[in-house]
Amino acid sequence: QVQLVESGGGLVQAGGSLRLSCAASGRIISMYSMGWFRQAPGKEREFVAAISQSGRSTMYADSVKGRFTISRDNSKNTVFLLMNNLTLEDTAVYYCAAKSGSFSTLRPAYNYWGQGTQVTVSS
Repeated sequence: QVQLVESGGGLVQAGGSLRLSCAASGRIISMYSMGWFRQAPGKEREFVAAISQSGRSTMYADSVKGRFTISRDNSKNTVFLLMNNLTLEDTAVYYCAAKSGSFSTLRPAYNYWGQGTQVTVSS
């Protein structure tokens, strides 16, 4: 069992930056591939980024490629999402998720989820 807790969300102006953190407990995070998803009001939860167990491989949604960076510090059992050049369309609740094996862009593939952290981008 893995417990995930996101933090770092908040209100930011368009063009600004935020760094989200996802702290894991219960199991060693290096056993899991990790992903970030987001859900805007009235929309489905969508894939944002994922990272392999080692951190050597990453994947991004086209909408955030070049602006967001996912990383992990297995020694601290933490995963990060650095978000730069934020736009109004990035406003959403951001969720951290964990899965065994290779990372995936598919929401059902992830076994463990955090409660989410709100990111609001203002004009």
